[in-house]
Amino acid sequence: MNTKKKKGIDKAAFLFIGPAFIFFTLFIIVPTLASVYYSFTSWDGISPVVKFVGLANYKEIFTSARFGNALKNTVILTVFISIFENAAALALALIVDNVRWGKNFFRSAFYIPVLVSGIVSGFIWKIMYNYNFGTFNTILKDMGLKELQQDWLGNSRLTLLMVGIVLIWKGAGYYMIIYLASLQSVSTDLIEAAQIDGASPFQRFRAITLPLISGAFTINFTLSLINGLKVFDQINVMTDGGPGFTTETLVYLLYKVGFNEGRQGFGTAVGIMLLFLIILLNAIQQRFLRSREVQM
Repeated sequence: MNTKKKKGIDKAAFLFIGPAFIFFTLFIIVPTLASVYYSFTSWDGISPVVKFVGLANYKEIFTSARFGNALKNTVILTVFISIFENAAALALALIVDNVRWGKNFFRSAFYIPVLVSGIVSGFIWKIMYNYNFGTFNTILKDMGLKELQQDWLGNSRLTLLMVGIVLIWKGAGYYMIIYLASLQSVSTDLIEAAQIDGASPFQRFRAITLPLISGAFTINFTLSLINGLKVFDQINVMTDGGPGFTTETLVYLLYKVGFNEGRQGFGTAVGIMLLFLIILLNAIQQRFLRSREVQM
């Protein structure tokens, strides 16, 4: 009797899981396996002829200065936005959590950039960065600081930083919500007890609040790491990987060689390497952050 009941449950469960599993297989597993195969070919993405070249694409990756440059840009951009995006998000969460009026207004205002698409945000900031009529240079000119005006997207020393600022502006509001939820779960009894003992606001934040929201740090740093490694929209709109190759990341290199240069095989190999890089960096980060979490 129990056996029949168990079989009935398994069949019912399969009916619910089946459609999602089929969808996942067709659109995730099959393309992934196909990508692994195409990474060993010199296919151009159009021709019906697919030439198997073995490890040639991977050999080119490890000897290519362009891949090394894209990897460097990707790591710099990812580290930059992971640190400053989370710092900005935590600061915004603290502001919203501590204001006495207008909590909903500030929370909505800080979240609005998240709702703007990557393409649109790229166009907005590209106009703001414009040398001739952009917001930044106009403000500097009006303040009498004309000597500080820059070609913000044309200066190879600044361009990657400028793209990073756009990503922080767009993403901080999303991570703010996670930090805010975590802050609101911190027991007020602990804060009040520390206040009675004479702890300063900074001491209460460092010794009580930060350890208790460490789970939010793990989530947000993981998300910002992944988003940093796969950024595409803003680079495509604002710089096209330039000037030169100074803002060409691994994802943008994949796009350029795969679609613009007709080297789908090499582009797919870059994608496979990016997948391994995401897995490796995420594992290292998870190991580091999980060990510092406090169980509430």
